[in-house]
Amino acid sequence: MESIGLFLNSQPFIALFLVIGLGYAVGQIKIGGLSLGIGAVLFVGLGVGAIAPKAAPPGLVGTIGLVLFLYGIGIQYGRDFFKGLISPLGIKANLLAAFAVVTGCAVAVAMARFFGFGSDFVAGVFAGSMTSTPTLQAAMEVTGNKNPAVGYAITYPFGVFGPILCFYLAKLLFRPKIEVPPPSRLVVAEARVGDRGLTGKTVAELLALAPEGVDLLMVRRNGMNMLPEPTMVLQADDFLSVVGFPEVLAELKAGEVGEARDDRRHLDYMRVFVSKPGFIGRRLADLPFPEGVAIKIVQVRRGDVDLLPKPDMQIEYGDQLGVVIESAQRGMVSRFFGDSIKAETEFSFVSLALGLVAGGLIGLIPIPVPVIGSVKLGAAGGPLVISLLLGYIGRLGPFNWRMPVVANIILRNLGLTLFLAGVGLSSGAPFVQNIGGSGLYMLVAGMVVLLTVVLTVLLIGYYVLGMHFDDVLGIASGATGNPAILAYASQLAPTGKADIGYAMIFPGVGTILKIIVVQVMLALSSGSIPSP
Repeated sequence: MESIGLFLNSQPFIALFLVIGLGYAVGQIKIGGLSLGIGAVLFVGLGVGAIAPKAAPPGLVGTIGLVLFLYGIGIQYGRDFFKGLISPLGIKANLLAAFAVVTGCAVAVAMARFFGFGSDFVAGVFAGSMTSTPTLQAAMEVTGNKNPAVGYAITYPFGVFGPILCFYLAKLLFRPKIEVPPPSRLVVAEARVGDRGLTGKTVAELLALAPEGVDLLMVRRNGMNMLPEPTMVLQADDFLSVVGFPEVLAELKAGEVGEARDDRRHLDYMRVFVSKPGFIGRRLADLPFPEGVAIKIVQVRRGDVDLLPKPDMQIEYGDQLGVVIESAQRGMVSRFFGDSIKAETEFSFVSLALGLVAGGLIGLIPIPVPVIGSVKLGAAGGPLVISLLLGYIGRLGPFNWRMPVVANIILRNLGLTLFLAGVGLSSGAPFVQNIGGSGLYMLVAGMVVLLTVVLTVLLIGYYVLGMHFDDVLGIASGATGNPAILAYASQLAPTGKADIGYAMIFPGVGTILKIIVVQVMLALSSGSIPSP
């Protein structure tokens, strides 16, 4: 073991990626259906760091990793976050989550006083029980040591398993009625104009009468498919080919797809990736289609979701468009949009760099807080705040801030992995020194903090505020933060509402508020709690 430690001490590069590889392998091991996931990288890092303390990478590596993770979160969830701030449900959800997190922080301080361990360790206990790596980073910046990482590592496992256990028991106790919506996939149906009393109306008049969630794909007249021009007057024997979501088409009682969809002699349907950078951030209505070429966009596939196109919808990296065009123009349309699958992973590094610079500068600004002076968002909070704003804006002048979902996930996972591996390697030796004795007290304190936060959200949200069970699960997932918790919530209530609740809560209360709260806690308790 000593020889392995000496080798890894001399080869920090190998040590770093050894921790990452082993961490992901350990994270896939399931016990009782549960696993640590990416969090296992931290624990493998602690083990390797214990035998090779000099293998820790420079602190800048971990900081870069954390910033990339937070930037990706903000870019992806910016729109949902700001919508949540103004919607009735979002306001109640954020207030409830904020109350739970602040209460959890107060309980952490009380537990520290009861057990008698230091403020730097209790900051780590709070961060670990909340599975919040940005909070850990803020705590280490304020304390100037790695002690918060020890409390973080000790309490992190229950921070993941605790909410999952609470969710399971809550479902047994609440016995909620969960209605799972059908998958949001666009389908095609047909209807005869004369049978619907639409004879003599123009296409523009028809579209004005159409309900939300349905669009006119094409008109079939005398055995020939035609694109629906606004001024076209509908005849009794015309067949309308419409596209929409199943529930909307069911209300319209449109028939099954007939010969129009299968006939591709005159019009064809194809999917193309939008991979030309100049189109990203543009509205669909502003696309410069070649003169004399008729193209109708009938579908937008974004990630795993189908969207009905609207004129003001902005194109994002990785969007795949379903278009109806003349059969002879397939090649031209493909060249026009670029149609490269590389669009799934491409984004502007210029925008990324400028966004991170702006976030770093914001993190340096002192925020006045009565009594204690001021706090800073720091290297973690600053990039998150600016990325939320940029994710909401989407495009600003020549700069497009959005990313494809695939690229965003890769960037976030890489960043979080680097941060956890770096923290684990640098905290391994202190962790071993403190795991006995006070380590058990930290674990108990972390369990109490976690249960306080989760039970506050579940009980008040469900019984007092009357929220739906799936909404409450999303709020609790966002307040605690670990993606594994959200994954279990979505599995328990697969309605999609848990994801929306997580998006509304995690960036603000689940990250920024925790960063501020832990700094306030450290400022108020500095010098008043003895170190072990």
